[in-house]
Amino acid sequence: MALVTRNNLKLTLEGARAVLAATERRAEELGAPMDIAVVDDGGHLLVFERMDGAKPSSISIALVKAQAAALRRGPTGPAKSGDQVNLPLALGLAIASPAHQIPIRGGVPLVVDGQVVGAVGTRAGTEDQDLDAALVGAAALANA
Repeated sequence: MALVTRNNLKLTLEGARAVLAATERRAEELGAPMDIAVVDDGGHLLVFERMDGAKPSSISIALVKAQAAALRRGPTGPAKSGDQVNLPLALGLAIASPAHQIPIRGGVPLVVDGQVVGAVGTRAGTEDQDLDAALVGAAALANA
């Protein structure tokens, strides 16, 4: 029985900056200035950017999206029952654990070799734009 794990992957500052840069480029392509947060696997902020024209009111939402995706080890979005959104569950989870649950898409875990090393969260575009930019940012680590 192993008492400790070894060789755990960690997201570096350089890696976080690469995710941020890729996310920013995609946001520019979409014409949607965004607030972008990149966190480590524990949900701790590594880098943040508010693009020119992004809404200051969306700063905390981008951060919560990133934290929730990192801590839940999965993308943010509404809770579902089958393929249908379960609104009471989605809202209940967000109220019960506001720092770990958010029923809005745009938080994406950063996965390397099957291990979550962090997450990126975006806000200020449409929900589809937020998710699109976050996915492009996450893909920046594909060859890590």
